[in-house]
Amino acid sequence: MYIINELTQNYESDLISFHVPGHKNGKLYNKLGYKEILDKIYNLDSTEIIGTDNLHCPEGIIKNSQEKASNIFNSDNTYFLVNGSTCGIYASIMSVCGENDKLIVNRDCHKSVINISTLYGINLVYVKTKTLNNLSTVVCVDDFIEKINKNLDAKAVFLTYPTYYGTTYNIKKIIDYAHSKNMVAIVDEAHGAHLELSNDLPKSSIKLGADLIIQSTHKTLPSFTQSSMLHIKGNRINKEKLESYLSTFQSSSPSYILMSSLEIAVDIYEKYGKNLMNELLNNISFLKEELKSFDRIKITNNFDKTKIFISVDYIKGYDLEEKLRYKYNIQVELSNYKGVLLVCSIGNNKKDFIHLKNSLIDIVNSNQQNVNLSDEIYYKKIILQNNIPNQKISHKQAFYSDKKSVKIENSLGKICGEHVIPYPPGISIISPGEIINEEIINKIIFYRENNLNITGMKDPKLEFIQIVDI
Repeated sequence: MYIINELTQNYESDLISFHVPGHKNGKLYNKLGYKEILDKIYNLDSTEIIGTDNLHCPEGIIKNSQEKASNIFNSDNTYFLVNGSTCGIYASIMSVCGENDKLIVNRDCHKSVINISTLYGINLVYVKTKTLNNLSTVVCVDDFIEKINKNLDAKAVFLTYPTYYGTTYNIKKIIDYAHSKNMVAIVDEAHGAHLELSNDLPKSSIKLGADLIIQSTHKTLPSFTQSSMLHIKGNRINKEKLESYLSTFQSSSPSYILMSSLEIAVDIYEKYGKNLMNELLNNISFLKEELKSFDRIKITNNFDKTKIFISVDYIKGYDLEEKLRYKYNIQVELSNYKGVLLVCSIGNNKKDFIHLKNSLIDIVNSNQQNVNLSDEIYYKKIILQNNIPNQKISHKQAFYSDKKSVKIENSLGKICGEHVIPYPPGISIISPGEIINEEIINKIIFYRENNLNITGMKDPKLEFIQIVDI
């Protein structure tokens, strides 16, 4: 059994998790006394029978559980999602926008936003992003407001907050301005389900006026992978229409195991969340204090302190990830050229951070170097550019058009016929219908030469790209 064997090996090796999901290999369940429930979770798997309610029309236990979550997360309505945050994003957008309607969105949005807009012919109005600390992209508030002013017929704005790297911004100003122009505010808060557990973290957009908020409960809180929640706040949303689309995009056989894990996560959040978050933030402060005398180690927190980006001078991030995994038994969330991203949660403990500290010190003391100046210049020039490719035809037209494959090096000026999405974090650098420029070609070649994971492209070797055959 291939999947079972690999997962069992990871578990039995006591792999230290600084990646999602937030329960950290189940350690948090054991710590807090939920082990007995989890040990029999497979026995609890069920379907819609007498007493178990129905996610698509909840009137009993599911309705009660969702209402409890709504009270705890301070929403007006909360829906359990068993098809990930993706289905929540789909339903949210479709409940507000129809074919040919405009949706104003940050360019570094998750691929699901582009996918649903492509399939249903929604016109995306992109807002350019900028790079902070040679690392994370983030929207400029004034640029977003300018796009609103130039597209007053848009139905909604779609914002990512916080970003994958924990960056936040004055989202309330954008939300308030969008509302003043009769636009709905949808927020992809996939990486922010934990924010209200501490005043030392940014506020959740639930508290900042957003109308629809999608949270990946499994990422930073302790539910199972693929379980998420969608929150409504305010009176701008047609609930019946939203629920209809949720029923369309969610499985007709919703997992009771995933719903049960959401209920456990809510229970942990309510009973232990704030104390555990305080411990986590103290452990992160401990790590930073212990490593501050090591000049080669750089630790970056943007605004969400639970997201840590670590770089070690003269070591590529890809190699740092491999060293941490195969020599020190630590798995990070992702790596890029500059360093590694750690997603810390209330499931991590002091022992995890002590081992991480000792491992980084050992790596530095080994004095291995594999980065040169030309690499640095190339990275900053090519990978950190955030220009939006020109769009020749709509995403939908390109998606449904005939395609052909050409060599990456011969694709300049062609209309892209597929997504090019470095994953994680799942942000498209070019989408169907957009013109392939020199910057995009250089990016793809860079990804190919560094063996990076790209989704959306037909050719896994990244030698050929699909173009629209017109």
